[in-house]
Amino acid sequence: MRSYRLTSIWGIPININISLIVFLPILAWLIGSGQQITLYAGIIDGLAGSSLDVAVLRQGTTPWLIGAAAAVGLFVSVTLHELGHSWVALRYGLTIESITLWIFGGVASMASIPREWNREFWIAIAGPITSVLIGVVCYILLQIIPTSLPIVLFVVGWLAVVNVTLAIFNLVPAFPMDGGRVFRALLARTRPYGQATRIAARVGVIFAIVFAVIGVFSFNVILLFVALFIYGAATSESRTTALEDLLVGVTVADIMKRDLRTIPATSTVAEFVDQMLVDRRTEFGVTDETGATVGIVSLQHLTDVDQRNRATTPVADVMAEEPLTVQATADAFDALVELGASKTSYALVEEGGSVVGVLSQADYASALELRRGIGTVGEREQSLPMTGTGDVSASGP
Repeated sequence: MRSYRLTSIWGIPININISLIVFLPILAWLIGSGQQITLYAGIIDGLAGSSLDVAVLRQGTTPWLIGAAAAVGLFVSVTLHELGHSWVALRYGLTIESITLWIFGGVASMASIPREWNREFWIAIAGPITSVLIGVVCYILLQIIPTSLPIVLFVVGWLAVVNVTLAIFNLVPAFPMDGGRVFRALLARTRPYGQATRIAARVGVIFAIVFAVIGVFSFNVILLFVALFIYGAATSESRTTALEDLLVGVTVADIMKRDLRTIPATSTVAEFVDQMLVDRRTEFGVTDETGATVGIVSLQHLTDVDQRNRATTPVADVMAEEPLTVQATADAFDALVELGASKTSYALVEEGGSVVGVLSQADYASALELRRGIGTVGEREQSLPMTGTGDVSASGP
């Protein structure tokens, strides 16, 4: 979904997702409803040592003013929470690409996730610590704000309660929430990072199921959405980490196709189809009159051309111009991330300033299948009992 840039802090773009823009009025209405005001007024009375007049807070348009102020205050708090993560990450020399506020809170996108357990621990714990500090500041303000400002008193008190509550909820070890990342970091002290991720992800899935069950029986739609988010994010993180582990030490040159086939830009789509059948390849570099590679055309581009027009449509009209280009020495996992970000299946590979091959997602599938197989064979070999003569035929795999 689309996001809009609001501002920049410490050079980090702060974006707001359209889901939050849609949800903010709903959140303001939920906060400003009579039941919420009555509930929190009692809690705030206990914190402030004063008595809020609920009748005044529920009078006229006051509930909607309270709801709007509290909703905006909540997402300012969420921004500070994410800046807490970001501040620690910046101290470690990591790059924060953006902070995006959306319907479920905020996301600080880092260029890379640190695998050192202590770095991930402090980056993850910094968010909840920031939320608790915000809650403490709001509590102190409660003791200063005069009772003649009931709206301000209620909103500040509400933010004090909610920030501490969110900090505690965030520390639930349900990956990928902050608590889940703290849990993974602690696991990674004595385990490989990939194994720690898989354990944390499984725990996250368990919590997602628990949240879903509670959401169903309590008719809590928001909790159901949270459960779906945790389930999807946990399984995705586990797959991504496993993939990264499989591609450790692998470069683009190790998996790309070096025999790049090309076709002139002036060739027709029909000629391209014939060439695919002859070469049994689904992607070709496209060359101009000088022989320079200027694009890439693949099987997926045929969907844009009616079969009746294939004989007259030049390849230049359907090819991907300015295709993604990666270096042969680049890390294979980083290149895969680039492919995903650009939403393309192919990339041209350069070496020494010249195009030397093509990289496709199919190449990754083949490489991963091979590496999984090698890993399985290696595990079996290590599990075989060795005799003095080296004869293992009786043991079997």
